[in-house]
Amino acid sequence: MNTITAAITAVGAYVPDFVLSNQVLETMVDTNDEWITARTGIKERRILKDADKGTSYLAIQAAKDLIAKANIDPLEIDMIIMATATPDMMVASTGVYVATEIGATNAFSYDLQAACSSFLYGMSTAAAYVQSGRYKKVLLIGADKMSSIVDYTDRATCIIFGDGAGAVLFEPNYEGLGLQDEYLRSDGVGRDFLKIPAGGSLIPPSEETIKNRQHNIMQDGKTVFKYAVTNMADASELILQRNNLTNQDVDWLVPHQANKRIIDATAGRLELEESKVLVNIERYGNTTSGTLPLVLADFEDKLKKGDNVIFAAFGGGFTWGSIYLKWAYDKK
Repeated sequence: MNTITAAITAVGAYVPDFVLSNQVLETMVDTNDEWITARTGIKERRILKDADKGTSYLAIQAAKDLIAKANIDPLEIDMIIMATATPDMMVASTGVYVATEIGATNAFSYDLQAACSSFLYGMSTAAAYVQSGRYKKVLLIGADKMSSIVDYTDRATCIIFGDGAGAVLFEPNYEGLGLQDEYLRSDGVGRDFLKIPAGGSLIPPSEETIKNRQHNIMQDGKTVFKYAVTNMADASELILQRNNLTNQDVDWLVPHQANKRIIDATAGRLELEESKVLVNIERYGNTTSGTLPLVLADFEDKLKKGDNVIFAAFGGGFTWGSIYLKWAYDKK
């Protein structure tokens, strides 16, 4: 019996139409385009302005894009993993609703939350289900409506985040393509450095928490930056060493799009030339769970069958890691 590996066989994406540029942000908070660009690499980000639409809307659109491009029947999807840090609501799973709305009524679904590492962790989970031989089509969606938790009076965070979604389909592969190795880690020391303080069981919503803006994302930027640079680079370097890969063997680095300086530091540690590093942060900002699949969607034309692709991410908690995947198809 041939060994089953789990390969990405299709990609979909969606970003809202409204563009929040650095120039517009200059009219909202004390900042400017030069400062934002130099420190983050971000020029603009997309915002879902509709008050009656949540993360599920972004996810549904990305999933529909994948289904249309891959020409698959939603009824054939076995399961859906919804990677998100901004679910529509507490308790009721966003992924379950998305599955029903796209017609994947034979699939079971659940949400996976690991902050900005959610999609990376989701890749590991989706691949494991496929490699078990029990499921043939696993849809992994990464989506976040970050604008719903951003305080637009806080110039430290409002310049960073945007809204967006991407989706990939994992299927069995018998050519040795797909996910090859993973190195995933977490450390609770990061709990206080990147968080939304209120709204959970520890500090339930109240008039006071709303007044104090405790339902918005807060971060200690310097500490997060330091941990992200070190851990993303360390994880990626370890993956290369463990699989006897040199920088010449790597075709593409797909890094989490949080900050261009973090991306550059990770690429620098691996001694990768700039042309091998896939970056779209200037157009979308940090879409959290959406960053990795949005990169794949934007650069799908460049990815060729057999390419060695290194994924890396870092998120609140702290959570981080790297995944080595062999690309399974040429875009038609």
